[in-house]
Amino acid sequence: MMNRKLTFSKLMILLISPMLLWSCGDTAASGPAKIQVSLVDSPADYDEVNIEIVDVQVNGSTEAENGWVSLGSAQLGSFDLLKLTNGEEAFLGEVELPAGNLSQIRLILGSENNLVIGTTTYDLTTPSASQSGLKLNVNSEISSGITYKLIIDFDAAKSIVESGNSGKYILKPVLRAAFEATTGAIAGVVSPLAAEAVVYAIQGSDSMASYPDEAGGFLIRALPAGTYDVVAVPADTAVYTAIGMNDIFVETGLVTTIDSLIFD
Repeated sequence: MMNRKLTFSKLMILLISPMLLWSCGDTAASGPAKIQVSLVDSPADYDEVNIEIVDVQVNGSTEAENGWVSLGSAQLGSFDLLKLTNGEEAFLGEVELPAGNLSQIRLILGSENNLVIGTTTYDLTTPSASQSGLKLNVNSEISSGITYKLIIDFDAAKSIVESGNSGKYILKPVLRAAFEATTGAIAGVVSPLAAEAVVYAIQGSDSMASYPDEAGGFLIRALPAGTYDVVAVPADTAVYTAIGMNDIFVETGLVTTIDSLIFD
């Protein structure tokens, strides 16, 4: 058993350095590498967080301002980040690059960003730097004939800052990236649904989270191999006490299914 205070003492607000791993596709002796990009989110205590993405670019050049290429077959626009949890994702597009080095990736935001709490919509003030491009350094070798699936986690909970008591909100994007195929995942079931729990996988001071689906199932993915504590935190700790399991080992390329987490 774990209480809410103990659980959240581990959930520090961090800007995590991008973690990039690789995913094998069909190999070839020569030719380009393919980069596929998808967007996911961690849970946040809002009703909607709508972010407008107008371009996604990758950079295969060793010189920062050269070599930017937009994704082909781009499926861009406005995304409610809170729908992109528990295994759901938004495919942003893909691009082929010559084998060599993948230097950076960046998201370019539009101005139509907002937050919904209850029935009220708040505009998200977006720093100009965010609109010119949110850059993530990659600096990873890419090989011919390999498909790399890059998952970008746009952490809504950590990215929104309330401006004092003004009733205004500022978008300060916190992102991380991981190539999913050589990370692992944790799956399980939480019950009862009435607990309205959020499930966290915690490793040191870092965490990833997911909401259970309508059947109570959850999937926390894009986890680097290692050992995690899994904690289910109910919405109302006066009714339910947070529960968890320690030392869950995640293996690369596998989904680790744990025993059901059942609130008393």
